[in-house]
Amino acid sequence: MSRREAAARTAIERSEYHPKAAEGECRPGCGACCIAPSINSPIPGMPQGKPAGVRCVQLDAQNLCRLFGDSRRPALCERFQFEAALCGGNRDEALARIDALEIATGVTEE
Repeated sequence: MSRREAAARTAIERSEYHPKAAEGECRPGCGACCIAPSINSPIPGMPQGKPAGVRCVQLDAQNLCRLFGDSRRPALCERFQFEAALCGGNRDEALARIDALEIATGVTEE
């Protein structure tokens, strides 16, 4: 098992609700959902989408989406909602857990 797979397994095993996360609210400046998942649909500036683990070009310096509320924002991004079990208590947990889902679903190429 690779180090990345081991980290993903640990993230999945620890995916219970983490009380440090604000219930029902996205953490401003996190940006994990704009980095960790692969997005197969076109994004302005990334016409082929983006692979998992690559920062979206629409994520600004404060880790906020420049396309929030814009009709050009990909449907996947529109549907992505804060969920304490996925987002965890901090940005690092969110990145690890979303990465774990990519691995578990076989979406990520290595």
